[in-house]
Amino acid sequence: MGIKSLEDLNIWKKGMDLVDAIYDLTNKEPLRKDFALKEQIRRAVISVPSNIAEGFERGSNTEFIQFLFIAKGSCGEVKTQLHIMFNRNYINKTEFDATIKLASEISAMIKRLINYLSKSSIKGEKYRYKSNQ
Repeated sequence: MGIKSLEDLNIWKKGMDLVDAIYDLTNKEPLRKDFALKEQIRRAVISVPSNIAEGFERGSNTEFIQFLFIAKGSCGEVKTQLHIMFNRNYINKTEFDATIKLASEISAMIKRLINYLSKSSIKGEKYRYKSNQ
């Protein structure tokens, strides 16, 4: 079967789940009124699936890995902002634990995919066409 489209990637789907979770949290009081933190965590979380998508669509493992590292960095940023939200009592322990767990799972998935792609002999779709010319 394999991966035929972006929507087939579990790592991208999980990233989208994290986006939904962060948007749900940031629509609640009192975080809703902390515009700087709300907008910063939203930008960071959007970056996770967006960079996975951009890297996937680039057509080479090298570029995909580069964008995966950016997505992984954004996961770290989201995790830091979740700590800030929890420390400021914007979210409760249950919300914090569930969301930090999801962000950590995605970060680990990204790392595993980076490791896999780094060891793969397949360079990517972009190179398949160049070698046939």
